[in-house]
Amino acid sequence: MPADIRTIDLNLLRALDALLDERNVTRAAQRLSLTQPAVSGMLTRLRDAFDDPLFVRTQRGIAPTLRALALAAPVRQILGEVESLLTPQAFDPARADFTLTLAATDYALQAVVTPYLAALRRDAPGIRVAVVPAQDPTLHAQLARGDVDIALITPESTPADLHARRLFDERYVCAMRKDHPDAARGRITLPRFCALDHALVSYSGGAFEGVTDEALAQLGRKRHVALSVTSFLVLPQILRDSDLIAVVPRRLAERAEGLAIVAPPLAIPGFTKTAAWHERTHRDPARRWARALLFEVCATL
Repeated sequence: MPADIRTIDLNLLRALDALLDERNVTRAAQRLSLTQPAVSGMLTRLRDAFDDPLFVRTQRGIAPTLRALALAAPVRQILGEVESLLTPQAFDPARADFTLTLAATDYALQAVVTPYLAALRRDAPGIRVAVVPAQDPTLHAQLARGDVDIALITPESTPADLHARRLFDERYVCAMRKDHPDAARGRITLPRFCALDHALVSYSGGAFEGVTDEALAQLGRKRHVALSVTSFLVLPQILRDSDLIAVVPRRLAERAEGLAIVAPPLAIPGFTKTAAWHERTHRDPARRWARALLFEVCATL
């Protein structure tokens, strides 16, 4: 009768492999860190499973039967394959060839993805990078499916069941074209700040108020927002071509050419940028390396 695979576990195969090598129950038990009776019991189960004595007693120990000798190579192969499954694969970034998908706002695209891509191209040129919108309502499902590897979001928008790590804290500055009449002073007063025309980024589109207006309201002041756009990407060009000013994240203003930066004349709460990922990709060697590089890059921003 054929052996029932349900009666055989890896421990039995490990015992058989040790017995084939040692040809001695006592030494096999020592190798397996088991007692001799335990190994003898496992041998009994092996004999029942394979319907063969497998080993016979000799003056020097035990000798394998022809059936046991025939099992030696397949058993060793099976144990080796299982061990390889349980051993983390070594990851070589220089030879990596896969697609890394990031979810990012246009702010994160400029402030994080751009310098991160430079580091990836240097250390792992074979990794392709796909960037998708971070505002997608299906982002959590995309992470769970493995469609997105890392989401560059904020703590407030990070679901509790995701892994997450703080990348950096961001603060706001006031930006304007370099030859703006107020740029030469190096500072701007609150009355002047409120008197100038402002540009504002509203991801939802059409909004003319934001965190700056909430801070002004606490002081009993208002500003005039003349322009609302949905992306930071176009804002530097708008500021360079007009007298508009804008309150923007520092990392964006410093990367933009042709802009002057001054401190806002009031305290405006900043925000934290976070990397989030799913348990599905948490232990993957390639994604772990990619995240480590991201953390390293963001530590210098």
